[in-house]
Amino acid sequence: MKIRDWEGIALIIGSGDIGNHVSDYLTNIAPRLDVIICGRNLNSNNGIYLDLESDESFNYFEKKLSLFNKPFRLVINTSGFLHSNQIKPEKRLSHVNRLNINKNFSINAIAPILIAKSIENYLRPELPFSFSSLSARVGSIGDNNLGGWYSYRASKAAQNQFLKTLSIEWRRKFPNAVVTILHPGTCDTKLSKPFQSSVLKDRLFTPAKASEYLINIISEQKPTDSGKFIAWDNSVIPW
Repeated sequence: MKIRDWEGIALIIGSGDIGNHVSDYLTNIAPRLDVIICGRNLNSNNGIYLDLESDESFNYFEKKLSLFNKPFRLVINTSGFLHSNQIKPEKRLSHVNRLNINKNFSINAIAPILIAKSIENYLRPELPFSFSSLSARVGSIGDNNLGGWYSYRASKAAQNQFLKTLSIEWRRKFPNAVVTILHPGTCDTKLSKPFQSSVLKDRLFTPAKASEYLINIISEQKPTDSGKFIAWDNSVIPW
């Protein structure tokens, strides 16, 4: 996929550290793409407001998409939820509660597939198109050897299943589309900050470096690769 040569619209979902750096990197390497950030906290006037937990906001999002006269070529979902002041990853079963589960699933599992649903009507079957979303290695059931983090793990596993299923449907509808599920590694962001102590220094990536890894992986994907769960180093992660 020669993203550097693509012309059209690129949507970056999520206005956090990774989302902003992905936007900057794409803007530099693909000058013919109009890169637009979508999220709740926007620093740009040409961004699109999107609250991933609001159906009304998704309706607004779709109306904004309908106004573009260029083709959509690239969508990268960089959003995710792990913790807040009130919600922490569960270390054991006694910590599990409905609030944790609902919050993790709302952003990590439900939102990505609703983003795909919103964009589908505006895709052109004849054009190469890439839909990518950030997952996490801890969402792998086969790679789960430590336990804990019930809601986060389960929500990421659910996202993986949603997007694997999407890749099969879109293979029929949009033969030039690629759906990629990405593990960016551990990035030095607010999301991972409380959990970085056990991460080796050479495996703690800056958002800028992680963004390069992600875009380079996306650029190498072909339609036959659609539906894969891939790590930052281009290795395939077991489901």
